[in-house]
Amino acid sequence: MTAEPPAELAEVAGGFIHEIKNRVGTLSLNLQLLAEDFADPRTPRERQALDRVGRLSAECQKLVDLASDFLRFARVHDLKTEPTALDAVVSRVVDFLSPTARRVGVEIRWFPAPDLPPVRLDRDLFEQCLLNLMLNAEQAMPDGGTLTLTAARDADGVCLDVIDTGCGIPPDQLAKVFRPFHTTKASGHGLGLATTRKIVLAHGGTIGVQSEPGRGTKFTVRLPALGGEGVNG
Repeated sequence: MTAEPPAELAEVAGGFIHEIKNRVGTLSLNLQLLAEDFADPRTPRERQALDRVGRLSAECQKLVDLASDFLRFARVHDLKTEPTALDAVVSRVVDFLSPTARRVGVEIRWFPAPDLPPVRLDRDLFEQCLLNLMLNAEQAMPDGGTLTLTAARDADGVCLDVIDTGCGIPPDQLAKVFRPFHTTKASGHGLGLATTRKIVLAHGGTIGVQSEPGRGTKFTVRLPALGGEGVNG
């Protein structure tokens, strides 16, 4: 028996997830209607029922979020790449995230080398990848801190570092951070970093992590460089 190609598996996964989301959507709607029936609870029993309906609605939303995350993970295969200036892509994500990061005490700094060669990127997917890394870093600094991004030439490619001053990752967890469904967060699904790694690998790159508990974490993305092609900023 031959294995199904990634595109076909992604299509099957997409249909499966779509059906799940439809069923959960129907369940959520009925829970909302039930909550309206208990909108003015007058007895302890009714208040308890309303509380349970609220918890069930929250779990339904978690299922929808998990399904969406899994679908993004499954569909990373057929990239639409073009020659791109990495500086422009990173600057766009930094500009997008900086206002909300400042509100939680996180300062974002971006230091690109002036001689960065172009790279081939699926811009939408790579922005998602970078946003995953930056949000992960922000969440690791609940009391504020600094998120520093640097990029420089690296042999035949470009090296992009994403460095935070957060809580760090315990040594026994480092080898597991890119595994699907592995998470140490109470509200996480464990697909963010797994999807990030899959996107980087699909671009022909590599990703690694170094961390020291109490001092911070550095994710390093290496991408192959291009030469002689027009670049989209």
